[in-house]
Amino acid sequence: MPDRPEATLEPGPHEDEPHAGNVSGRLNWLRAGVLGANDGIVSTASLVVGVAGATSDRTAILVAGVAGLFAGAMSMGAGEYVSVSTQRDSEQALLDKERRELEEEPEEELAELTMLYMDKGLSEGLASQVAQELTAHDALAAHAEVELGIDPDELTNPWHAAWASMIAFTIGALLPLLTITLSPEPARLWVTVLSVAAALALTGWTSARLGYGPAGRAVVRNVAGGVLAMAVTHVIGSLVGTQIG
Repeated sequence: MPDRPEATLEPGPHEDEPHAGNVSGRLNWLRAGVLGANDGIVSTASLVVGVAGATSDRTAILVAGVAGLFAGAMSMGAGEYVSVSTQRDSEQALLDKERRELEEEPEEELAELTMLYMDKGLSEGLASQVAQELTAHDALAAHAEVELGIDPDELTNPWHAAWASMIAFTIGALLPLLTITLSPEPARLWVTVLSVAAALALTGWTSARLGYGPAGRAVVRNVAGGVLAMAVTHVIGSLVGTQIG
């Protein structure tokens, strides 16, 4: 039987793998957006459901929800800005240190890069060749990637993270706020719970798909956590409302 010719494959990434762009940057946006949306949904839903447990006054529920929305959005934005700014400052400091070392000790840095590639499994000769060629191309980028896991051209942006969190929180918070205030009183609680559970299932599925993780566990975690939070706050609101009333 004649041998079948082997197919010649062009070099390139798999179509279903995240090779394009900076994966860490994408995950940072994903984290800020998904956490913001989840916090907006869960915190606002828990707040309005808790207030609904204490009173049936639509105005009181609306005022509490709006206040919670703005307070939460500002808190999320400020928290993300501070957190990511600290991360960016650390990245800048590490890159500045690497620049000084490359300028003052180029031979030692080349030897270090060679050793790092040997630790990854390359032979000494190949590791030395790779280190020399990458150093000639962009020494800082080579060291930053292997030593620090940082792309000097793709540092985290605190403003992007802050705005992403604020916008995502606001969008997430609007769902339970509008649902509980616009729904008729006899059904407002169950309509809110069901809509929030559906929204959390969607954000859990979306985060899993974008992050290439298992969707089932993400959905269960999101929905279970949100329903538990609403149940606890509703019970507390009912108890407090009874005592005050």
